[in-house]
Amino acid sequence: MICGLKEIRFAAILLHQPHHQGNMAFTGKYEFEGDENYDDFVKKIGLPSEKIEMGRNCKIVTEVVQNGNDFTWTQHFPGGHTTTNTFTIGKEADMETMGGKKFKATVKMEDGKIVADFPNYHHTAEICGGKLVETSTTSGVVYKRTSKRIA
Repeated sequence: MICGLKEIRFAAILLHQPHHQGNMAFTGKYEFEGDENYDDFVKKIGLPSEKIEMGRNCKIVTEVVQNGNDFTWTQHFPGGHTTTNTFTIGKEADMETMGGKKFKATVKMEDGKIVADFPNYHHTAEICGGKLVETSTTSGVVYKRTSKRIA
């Protein structure tokens, strides 16, 4: 697990724009810019302290390709590790965290946001002001991650 929680928060990465809007708003390449409540969130989901330290300030680059309701979500981690998840809105998909944990999820579109339930938390993603904003919630703790568009 190269970047600690980032595996979880970004593996949860199943986001992209609604097909009913007929656009490709999520397509792009995004670099981690900042986050809120990282420590509280990772502790709540049980990430070991050494992984928490590794995950701080980890410059993950997320690349999203959207084709209607079909998405390919790739995360490039420092050190050359890459994780890719492919999913279709409304259909169950096999997903994998950066650390290799496999699970099934049905990604939905609600109010212009991508929504998915991961094993330990609820995850949403949206585009706000050209930035990718991901929010993960578990047991009352809300973690927010923002990534700026770089391509």
